[in-house]
Amino acid sequence: MSEAIDLQELSVRENEQTEWKENVADVDDVVATLSAFANDLANLGGGYVVCGAREDKDAHGFPVLVRTGLDARRLKEVENNVLARCRDRVSPPITPRVEELASDAEGRRILVFLQPATGQAHTFRRGKEGAKHFVRVSRSTIEARNGVLLNLLVRRGALEAWDRRPCGTATVNDLDLLALRDALVRMGVFSAERPVESYLSDTVELSPFVPPLCVKEPLTGVLRPRNFALLLFGRATQRFVPGAVSFFSIYPGLDRSDAHAERHELAGNLIEQARQLTRLLDAQAVPLFDKTDPVAPNRAKYPKRALHEAMGNALAHRDYELMDPTRITVFSDRIEVLSPGSLPIGVDPVAFREGRSPPRWRNQTLAWFFNRLQLAQTEGQGISTILRAMREEGCPPPTLEADEIRVLCVLPAHPRHARG
Repeated sequence: MSEAIDLQELSVRENEQTEWKENVADVDDVVATLSAFANDLANLGGGYVVCGAREDKDAHGFPVLVRTGLDARRLKEVENNVLARCRDRVSPPITPRVEELASDAEGRRILVFLQPATGQAHTFRRGKEGAKHFVRVSRSTIEARNGVLLNLLVRRGALEAWDRRPCGTATVNDLDLLALRDALVRMGVFSAERPVESYLSDTVELSPFVPPLCVKEPLTGVLRPRNFALLLFGRATQRFVPGAVSFFSIYPGLDRSDAHAERHELAGNLIEQARQLTRLLDAQAVPLFDKTDPVAPNRAKYPKRALHEAMGNALAHRDYELMDPTRITVFSDRIEVLSPGSLPIGVDPVAFREGRSPPRWRNQTLAWFFNRLQLAQTEGQGISTILRAMREEGCPPPTLEADEIRVLCVLPAHPRHARG
């Protein structure tokens, strides 16, 4: 019997990494949780399933660990069944480490399964059900579906990121060569000695950090543009990515109740949308002179750097599998920039709001192009750039919100304009 695992220490940790099963009513619950720890969606390194113990509270409300334990027959039954199902019903199979610990009752022991993260995406066939992916979300083990499943598969390399996937219904004829040439010139990588058509290839890479613009179908040999190429250089981008549109609205008051709103619906590729949005946003960065302020008599209503960065982040990092448009809404006292889709998995919302979150991209290739085209920052600098620009201009700090369906950045106007 090993005492390498300290149950008391596990009980005071965050419970994302520990599942407590006092009686082990269903062995499949144990295996599903072990497969979730192996999948490690939250990048915690794995986790523990403790059988024969539970967390409780004493008479004063303080946490206490109840070490009930399992008798010898039940312990061996659980161990054998769990290991057999991890081998036969989990794909690829997993092999958790097993430890036996002392309990508070004589003749009973606590069984602990330790499952490290594997770097693969595992499925588990529970009973007569089909194979499913399970993940750990907070204290619960759940089936990975929809966006959560896609995030897991992308992170484990079982599925290519959306912006890098080829579009099976598009061909190179759907790319605008003039738009591509213009972008290559702006990025300083275009050579007049080679035709622009040569970049429409499955082998030519503009950088070690981004794949070629196209993928060649193995059977037909047809070149299919990747999704990022259609977003940036497509002739009719919305034909293939319907949600790739931007709405820019201006309301004269504090809310949307005014009937005399100005609205711009922008289509085309993302580079063209960014140009139009930049022009519309720059019109909001109007200066106001205050002769009573000898230090900074001229202050902009909004710093252009913050506006451009918020717009670039919304276009580069949104979820383009959603049909919702990118929305920028101007009110008399603020500008709201709404980006469809949740934060990428692994981004801490608190650190995100404070501009401290490490770089994690939904569309890494798209973000690379936006940086080279000077449409947005990369390496996690976008939010910190917005915060700094607002602070240096004397504006109130922006408000950042995120939930399952959108990320919202609210940029307040300079107080001088509110007084005006």
